[in-house]
Amino acid sequence: MQIKDRTFVISGGASGLGLATVRDLHAHGGYIAILDLNAENGNKVVSELGDRTAFFETDQTKKPIGGVIPAAGVGFPGKLIDRHNEPIPLKNLELVLNINLRGVLDLIRLCLPQMTTTAPTEPDGERGVIVMVSSSAAYDGQPGQVAYAASKGAVRSMTLVLARDLAQYGIRAVSIAPSYFESGMTAAMSQKVRKSLEGVFEFPRRPGKGDDFARMVRHCVENPMLNGECIRLDGATRMPSRL
Repeated sequence: MQIKDRTFVISGGASGLGLATVRDLHAHGGYIAILDLNAENGNKVVSELGDRTAFFETDQTKKPIGGVIPAAGVGFPGKLIDRHNEPIPLKNLELVLNINLRGVLDLIRLCLPQMTTTAPTEPDGERGVIVMVSSSAAYDGQPGQVAYAASKGAVRSMTLVLARDLAQYGIRAVSIAPSYFESGMTAAMSQKVRKSLEGVFEFPRRPGKGDDFARMVRHCVENPMLNGECIRLDGATRMPSRL
């Protein structure tokens, strides 16, 4: 599928990996709808990129839609039971699951009626692609990541199901599982945690960058044989049980 002259809906597109994807797809001729809670950042992005971008302040609830990229996500560390033998507040779990999983499903379901009626493209009759964001935590989550790992593992698990459900419409579904990438979420980490993470890098020996992620999203859009798969984007990094 070609990027030029097709619309891409990107949640969490005002910062981090979502913003990197916005910039890349826009640079390749795409029309971008940015969904994000941060109105200040979203409006700045639209002012910077100009034509072919629009921002919509949202909490996730005439160009054909070519792709949906639900990139909004949060992490709320916490074990199910704390050192005082108290269970984690349910609201902490709900925050992560509502944004990372329910928000993803909701955005996809609301965009699908537009995607299924898009004119198919040659030669395969493709109508669009969904690129979701999983995480290395879906494979090797660390202590305190139970809600985050559950949400990202669910994204990984539903990738093949979506691909099978949407095959009749010519719509593909792919997910990407990044490890430690530079983003607003990882910026909140302590220096000690950062140094520990850097110790498990293989190659390249650095955190992933937004451009690395954006190029993978573009490849998912342009390569019609990528379907039903969760792709690890981690430089061979495997997270240990403890840092």
